[in-house]
Amino acid sequence: MNRIIITVVGKDTVGIIARVCTYLADNGINILDISQTIVSGFFNMMMIADASGSKTTLSDLSDQLDKLGEDIGVVIKCQREEIFDSMHRI
Repeated sequence: MNRIIITVVGKDTVGIIARVCTYLADNGINILDISQTIVSGFFNMMMIADASGSKTTLSDLSDQLDKLGEDIGVVIKCQREEIFDSMHRI
């Protein structure tokens, strides 16, 4: 399995989850776990996904998610699970 962590942060608007999930499905990426909150109008979502079914490289995936984020007014970051874990280890 090729697990990735995707985070989405920005002002809440209609369709953020739909756009991100549609992009992932169209690229063969399976969402394993998802959590989202809205606090005082700010949207925050974190996903754990399996990218092993995708033909897109992680670099291209990250670039395309950056572009999608710009289009919908949020910041989307994507990284391999082991990198995320290393960065957030206490």
